[in-house]
Amino acid sequence: MIRFTIATVTYNAGATIGRTLQSVAQQTHEAVEHLIVDGCSSDTTMAEIHRYVEHNTDVRHPHSIVLVREPDNGLYDAMNKAIQQAKGDYILFLNAGDTFHGAEVLQQVAQQIETHYNPNRRPAVVYGETDLVDGEGRFLRHRRLKAPERLSARSFLSGMLVCHQSFYVRSDIARREAYNLRFHFSADYDWCIRVLRRAERRGLARHNTHLILTDYLSEGMTTRNHRRSLVERLRLMAHHYGWPAAIAAHCWFVLRAIIVR
Repeated sequence: MIRFTIATVTYNAGATIGRTLQSVAQQTHEAVEHLIVDGCSSDTTMAEIHRYVEHNTDVRHPHSIVLVREPDNGLYDAMNKAIQQAKGDYILFLNAGDTFHGAEVLQQVAQQIETHYNPNRRPAVVYGETDLVDGEGRFLRHRRLKAPERLSARSFLSGMLVCHQSFYVRSDIARREAYNLRFHFSADYDWCIRVLRRAERRGLARHNTHLILTDYLSEGMTTRNHRRSLVERLRLMAHHYGWPAAIAAHCWFVLRAIIVR
């Protein structure tokens, strides 16, 4: 059975973490490791986590829960810790306020992988669509950018076409590609590109589930720092694709935003 590591990175997330924990607990797929990395929260986060652990031990098929609580150097440093400790075949990130789109998401993903791939040649990346929700978990809209039918590193020249929370990576590949801590807002963009390039070099598949995998809290760190995030992404895009391609892509982003309005 395919085992998933769900990595949840928290810091003072007491207001939103409960919804995420409940979503993980509701997953019908049994082979789940929930790895929670907390940067020494001082609010109600740990109380919510302890309640979650206590409730999970009472169910018939409890998920494995691993809690790491120690200071870190920010979000992406904590995510690197999660990658190195993950025991699952695939790792995915579901942070405070984010939830699975339904209780059977992981079961459906596992069934697709097991049906279509040899156990010794599983896809490097499994991906899908994302819905946006507000701070109360209420549906806002489907994510404007749709996941491409065939995903490659080149796909990200058009922006973050796959939401990070709907981008599942084989753990053995993830461990070879740490998040670059020089980037404060777009290290996930850089990481996805490097993961995809490694998959392409090894000739490994990238599997489109055609499922809505995640309900994503729209007010994340990158959303709150939108302008600085765009500047950082431009630099990253130039690094990966060259300045002419990066500038042309951002001109299109501006035009697309005007058209959408």
